[in-house]
Amino acid sequence: MKKEYNIVTATEQDREEILALYKAQIGREFCPWDEHYPSNETIDADFARDGLLVLKEDGIIKAAISVEEDDEVDRLPCWNKNLEPEGELARLAVLPTEQNKGLARIMLKHGMEELKRRGCNGIHILVGKYNTKAIRSYAVFGFDEVGECYLYDQDFLCYEKRL
Repeated sequence: MKKEYNIVTATEQDREEILALYKAQIGREFCPWDEHYPSNETIDADFARDGLLVLKEDGIIKAAISVEEDDEVDRLPCWNKNLEPEGELARLAVLPTEQNKGLARIMLKHGMEELKRRGCNGIHILVGKYNTKAIRSYAVFGFDEVGECYLYDQDFLCYEKRL
């Protein structure tokens, strides 16, 4: 029997559980997050644009993804102008105990549907240059690698696709 997940826009009541989800990623392979990022301020910015989506099962948050707005990322020269307006997804996180069950792909798919609903023609994503697990996930969805950049003290690959 296929599991049913409920994906909703996060609310203030979800804050502590989301922070715990983020903190559970620290120290995991390929994860550059630390005790300072993502933070309450990051969550506040996501809340301000109704941009934090969470996947719940039996009322427990199992995964999250953010509809991001980052001018520095948007200004990168590698993005295809023909896909504008584009949106960005960021901060995809899955509880460590729930990884390798397809939840990241479910969240990516839902995030892309949300961007399309918000009027975006394309999507771009930054992924850690050596994060092979995430790179494989993006390949499944047909993202194209369009460049590389160095931001926030790390090397990224730039991926995008038409929605």
